[in-house]
Amino acid sequence: MRLALAMVVALVWQAGDFGASGGPGPAAEVRHLRYERELNMPAGATGETCAVLDGSVYAHAASASAGDLRVFQEGAGRAVEVPFAVSYSAAQPTDAMAATVGNLRMQGEDIVFDLAMPERAYTVVEVEIAAQNFVGTAEVSSSDGKALGTFAVFDLSAKHLARSTSLALEEANYRQLHVKLRLRGLDGGALARLSPGLVTGATVPASREAQTLYTVVASMNELTQENGATVARLDAPAHVPVERVSFVLDSAYREDFLRRVTVSAAKDMRGLALPDEVVNGEIWRVTREADPLIHAAKLSQFAVLASNMREAAEVEVEVKNDGGAPLPIKAVQLEMRQRTVCFDAAAGSRYSLRYGDDALRANVYDLDGTTSAKPVMSTLGQEELNRDYVSRNGAKTYRERNPQMIWIALLALIAGFGALASRHTKRQGRHR
Repeated sequence: MRLALAMVVALVWQAGDFGASGGPGPAAEVRHLRYERELNMPAGATGETCAVLDGSVYAHAASASAGDLRVFQEGAGRAVEVPFAVSYSAAQPTDAMAATVGNLRMQGEDIVFDLAMPERAYTVVEVEIAAQNFVGTAEVSSSDGKALGTFAVFDLSAKHLARSTSLALEEANYRQLHVKLRLRGLDGGALARLSPGLVTGATVPASREAQTLYTVVASMNELTQENGATVARLDAPAHVPVERVSFVLDSAYREDFLRRVTVSAAKDMRGLALPDEVVNGEIWRVTREADPLIHAAKLSQFAVLASNMREAAEVEVEVKNDGGAPLPIKAVQLEMRQRTVCFDAAAGSRYSLRYGDDALRANVYDLDGTTSAKPVMSTLGQEELNRDYVSRNGAKTYRERNPQMIWIALLALIAGFGALASRHTKRQGRHR
């Protein structure tokens, strides 16, 4: 009887997952990765090599984090997994910080002040100006007197146009800046109530947006007019991050404008479209040939959508006409921050990118952390289905596909041994 019980315990231990949960996922096998892309390498490429990922990689990866992404070295009838890293184009750090205003005073008709800057590199300073309907310039220099540029600032509320008080510098890390601010009314005359008190503060964003690169993941050029707005509807596949919406205007259009924009995403759940997120913003353009010259535009809107959606979503982009003529929008684009996969290539070798195994989790490689300032750039080939693909379910044994049957059998076995033990005990009682 003791031997029988020991056999039951051994079978239970073998069939169960005792001590295995939380461990590493299954090893990556080429046959279980549904999709493959050739990495087209330049002739003679060696060392750090990178390729820009597109939306289809994330659409067909098994999870939103693309943890099943793998790079293989191909050759001699076999594929060998190689270490890689995925990098994201992003501003660092991500939080805005304050710049302290000091020595604020009038100098003739100019407002002058110093800015104590954060102890990090920066590219943009947002000056907080408590005034409306003005145009002007901000002349910026470093603490050692180096001229860093003169920038147009403006508020065109009276003309139903945009406002901008951003100083777009080249990347710098001076600990102190000196600013000479000259403001005028929209007619070029003196600004009413001009005083140092109009400057109420300054902030330093993470980075100028232009330094962040984006990849188009969906585009729509068939727009409709609905309820006084220009509307575009685009499909965002599951798992594909959407982090910005951009607008392409007819190149012949030269008018200034300011338009409110609403971006919303809805995913289909049991046949009912439910709003997932709504983002409001604006796009604009301002051109001024008089002094100060202004040539500025904002033709995109941050909109972090669909990154965590498990289902595909419909994204609706609405540009309000606000009683004016519709903008000549040629295309509306959904974009994600540029993502690149990088690995160390050996000369003369072929490489592939593979994904589409829902059993895999992100691998952790022992990388040295060194990156090249100018890596070799490869390109992704056309996405193809793996001709030798076998799903993990299809490759499993009957026991692996039906783990519950093992437990049913074990419970039945335990019940049977229990019944035998009970009869054995009763016999012993009668013999006594």
